[in-house]
Amino acid sequence: MAARKTFAPALFAILSLGSSLGGCLSVGPDYVGPDPMLPSKSFSGPPEKAVVTAALTPEGSSTSADSLWWQNFRDPGLTSLVQRVAASNLDLRTASTRMEQSRYERGVAAAAALPTGNGNASYSRQLYSKYGLPSLGNALVPAGQSFDIPPFSIYQPTFDASWELDIWGHVRRQIEAADARLAAAEEERRSMLISVMAEVARDYIQLRGVQAQISILNDNIASSEDILKLTQSRAAGGMTTGLDVENAAAQVESEKAQMPSLRDQETQLINALSLLLDQPPGSLRGELAKAKPIPPTPPHVPLGIPSELARRRPDIRSAEAQLHAATANIGVAVAEFYPQIKLNGSVGVAALDMKNLWKPSALQYNFGPAISVPIFDGGRLKSTLYLREAQQQEAAVSYHKTVLNAWHEVVNTLSSYEKEQQRRARLKAQVDHARQVLVLARSRYNNGVTDFITVLDAQRTLLGGQQQYAQSTTNVSTDLVALYKALGGGWEGVFPEKPASAQPESGDVATLASAIKQAMQ
Repeated sequence: MAARKTFAPALFAILSLGSSLGGCLSVGPDYVGPDPMLPSKSFSGPPEKAVVTAALTPEGSSTSADSLWWQNFRDPGLTSLVQRVAASNLDLRTASTRMEQSRYERGVAAAAALPTGNGNASYSRQLYSKYGLPSLGNALVPAGQSFDIPPFSIYQPTFDASWELDIWGHVRRQIEAADARLAAAEEERRSMLISVMAEVARDYIQLRGVQAQISILNDNIASSEDILKLTQSRAAGGMTTGLDVENAAAQVESEKAQMPSLRDQETQLINALSLLLDQPPGSLRGELAKAKPIPPTPPHVPLGIPSELARRRPDIRSAEAQLHAATANIGVAVAEFYPQIKLNGSVGVAALDMKNLWKPSALQYNFGPAISVPIFDGGRLKSTLYLREAQQQEAAVSYHKTVLNAWHEVVNTLSSYEKEQQRRARLKAQVDHARQVLVLARSRYNNGVTDFITVLDAQRTLLGGQQQYAQSTTNVSTDLVALYKALGGGWEGVFPEKPASAQPESGDVATLASAIKQAMQ
């Protein structure tokens, strides 16, 4: 076992040397997080110019955006759908699978930091031709004798190992880039979750809005049918003409003609929600077909601090992670210019007879370093470096655009939410007035003071106002959903933040070297 005792310290020394050299330096630029350049107090500019409605919590307050924003609508049906979509949505499953792929790619990159080993075993039966190598020996033996090599067998199990010393940080930069790509994939999954939850809320609110319009239309149809009966009765008594009867009947049919379109919208919205929850068409009809009020908006909406938008919105975080990966790839390209040093080794036994295979004297090994220096490559390395630098510049521009788009989205949704609230207030006043006009018109018509056209106009005005008010109420709630989505909340409770994957350090290799030393003793 003396040879084995000699080999073990040598292998351990090589591994220890590699573990110390592997952490020397990492060439290329170190990543520094960019400044998102978001305002510190107000999305709309300086505090003195910011316009904040009474329904919004001031932007600069310490109150953060609500991570469970759907609960603010106080609608159990909406809360149930949003909670269920995270576990069943197909787009989210796809995003989760892509994240897993990134995790495995990171594992492939990390494997390059450790030695590779392969076990081999071979057996061969050989016979040399008498007119080959043995013929050379015939010239050395006395005349009349021949130099013959009989058939023989050789048994040769071996173990080969190779390890690239990561002196310049080539592998470490690859791992850094893989970690950043994994982080980007995680943020893309969170971004998909926010989009899916917002789509569920938007479709649900629109469904309740359509059902509200159906209810309004049914009430108006009933009212129009009452007016039709009244005109028919008056015509039978000679108090009006058939023209009023036909106008009243036409109004009834006009209102009934709107019903199929609303029912179709109801069906499509139920099916859209079913698709989001990975359900076949119509599967949620039993749950959603019964009309319920449009989910009301809360009295106050916390916006949080604008400068925190870069931390809350996954799309911004993903763009930053991609910028990090592009920066690390520059380091990988720079490291290609430096010499590549590998430690190669092989240990095994060889014998012509199997009974001698495991004797100490059957041991054979070889090991030593190999160095590769780039001398001429036709400009490949320079072009690769320039490419990586251009990709980093593109990633930086993409990050800036993502932040700017997010800022614009918040400001635009704030404006839409505020203006739609003002419009809804005016429409409510219009409906109140139109309802009173219809009451007065019917009364005057019954008393013979006015003609039937006045009643029809009042009825049409009321129906149009009620439908616009219902649509505006729907828009206010969907605008609030868009605002919550723009603020980037909702993923925290489902996909919480995870610590970044730890990069392999040289200490991991030192641990491996220690384990090999113990095994060889």
